[in-house]
Amino acid sequence: MGRKKKRIDRNIGLDYKYGSKDLMKFINYVMLEGKKNIAYKIVYGALDIIKEKLHEDPIVVFNKAIENVKPMVEVKSRRIGGATYQIPVEVPSYRQFFKACNWIINFARERKGKSMAEKLAAEIIDAYNNVGSAVKKKDDTHKMAEANRAFAHLKW
Repeated sequence: MGRKKKRIDRNIGLDYKYGSKDLMKFINYVMLEGKKNIAYKIVYGALDIIKEKLHEDPIVVFNKAIENVKPMVEVKSRRIGGATYQIPVEVPSYRQFFKACNWIINFARERKGKSMAEKLAAEIIDAYNNVGSAVKKKDDTHKMAEANRAFAHLKW
């Protein structure tokens, strides 16, 4: 028997404004302390700002930004014979989405700015244009995996 728990796929509804499942997940990731209405205001405010600035469909911009930030590989630590190796492993699609959203949200929170909606909009626009902190984090993750490619045969 493996030690790992099986992943439970929960049914998450669609968001009421755009009808997107991914956007609903993103809203849930933004939410703090169960305050979903505030998370709705932040995310929809950010999407309105994106629509004003880029004059494009904000859902298309959001999806492209997530695609640009999704990591394909990451490194996991594995202890072998007293030494710890960083082993590159492929990232499952659900984890790619989570990591991309998490990076965008965390780097938006770290930004200097007026409101969270403005900071989030700026981070999504940067990710859409393939610049910014979240894209740099993805590139760093890929570089680390590439540097440790020699240990790929130790994968379990």
